[in-house]
Amino acid sequence: MTVIGGERDAMELGTYLARDGSRGGPVGLDIDRAHAGVVVGKRGSGKSYTLGVLAEALAARRGVTPVVCDPMGAFEGLAAAGLDVVRPRVRASALDGRAWCDLLGLAPTSGAGALVWASAGASDTLAGMHTHVERADAPASDRQAAVNHLQLAADWGVFDPDGLTVEALHGSVLALQKLDRAPANAVVRAVASALYRARLEGAGPLPWLLVDEAHGFFEGVAGPALRRLFTRGRAPGVSVVAATQRPAALPDYAISQADLLVAHRLTGAADRERLARARPSYLPGSLADRLPDGVGEALVFDDATGRAHAVRIRERRTDHGGATARADEGDAVGAGQEPKPSNSSAR
Repeated sequence: MTVIGGERDAMELGTYLARDGSRGGPVGLDIDRAHAGVVVGKRGSGKSYTLGVLAEALAARRGVTPVVCDPMGAFEGLAAAGLDVVRPRVRASALDGRAWCDLLGLAPTSGAGALVWASAGASDTLAGMHTHVERADAPASDRQAAVNHLQLAADWGVFDPDGLTVEALHGSVLALQKLDRAPANAVVRAVASALYRARLEGAGPLPWLLVDEAHGFFEGVAGPALRRLFTRGRAPGVSVVAATQRPAALPDYAISQADLLVAHRLTGAADRERLARARPSYLPGSLADRLPDGVGEALVFDDATGRAHAVRIRERRTDHGGATARADEGDAVGAGQEPKPSNSSAR
């Protein structure tokens, strides 16, 4: 078996894809050490499916564990592989003052922004932040504006004084599909930060954070935490894999720091150009001539060997929820497993 990304412990990724479309020898992906990866592809090309294949394999191995950020409800079928599907709750203290201002759209130098920033440093809970603002020696208009913004955050239902410990995050699918962009970003930032801190202390198995529709998180308050994993996560043992249909929207560091790059079908000129610029030495010819067209087919770039591999991703062993709905499916569309409520939160 050819092992992409290393030479030792490998999960089954798929098979080589011959130019005539036939299957070749088996291809594996190294999971013995940490990686930073990006999976790109047009909607329906198989990028979320590939994340599911990774999650299945990681769930079956000892010493590693998947944590899946699911903003589209595509990964609830992974419950059959032993992953817990949960509605995540995070601690208010997982975000610092600057992050709170960014999350709520408040300028740190404004009266309300300064109050929220100070309350984040003074209290570990959202209720405590609220109380700190109400008692602050500040103009009533600033206090009211800060309280209104904190109440908005409370209404999101993602902040809880208790919650998902890092241990509980391991082997989980975080159901984000009912959350708007801001609260979903708050969850991803808290989770990414918690996994990183735990590994700095040497605690637990090596986590793989798998993030679907990642462009929405790089652009939001989760961005700094994801950047840290891409640039510094491999040393303590935190892997991160970001999937997106918009590679042109990814920050430069995500592409440059990724040692694994999986490219499914791309049709947008800007997306193809971004990929070609990212790995020019791997693509002596035209990118259009190298990218596979079929669903589930991918070009996998391996920085460990400096090669690009044409691969057919193996079939999922659990249900995949990322397929496009059809009119003839009627009421069955979206009838996936209901996520388990959780009253615990990442620190």
